[in-house]
Amino acid sequence: MYTIGQVADMFGIPISTLRYYDREGLFPDMQRSSGIRRFSEKELNELRVIECLKKSGLGIKSIKQFMEWCSEGSETYGLRQELFLKRKAAVEGEIRQLEKTLDMLRFKCWYYEQAIQDGNEDRLNRMLPDKLPKEIQVLYDHGHET
Repeated sequence: MYTIGQVADMFGIPISTLRYYDREGLFPDMQRSSGIRRFSEKELNELRVIECLKKSGLGIKSIKQFMEWCSEGSETYGLRQELFLKRKAAVEGEIRQLEKTLDMLRFKCWYYEQAIQDGNEDRLNRMLPDKLPKEIQVLYDHGHET
């Protein structure tokens, strides 16, 4: 069993967040001794899922709904799977957008490295938009997709 302080340290989240999660009913079976919360491995696993869903963009209200589904048993497997499939698709979309952003950043780093070496942007402007070195062209094209 772990104290709230130990769990906060383990997960790198504020104690106030753990108290909030508890008030919202996200740890329905949490044990208390003398009013002090005691986190078992079950709550730690629940917290891992809560943090995953939160990082995927899901709000506390929806996470609470998921936790309620979990307590309802096997008849909610389909609902739970659907929730995870939607979150997975959303995160994959965010990753694609971040990869595009990263390619634009990589292109711009290269661009300004060249501009600094040349002392101007004249040579670079003559290369744009389609006469860049092959590996840089890939970055440029991906970063400029709409």
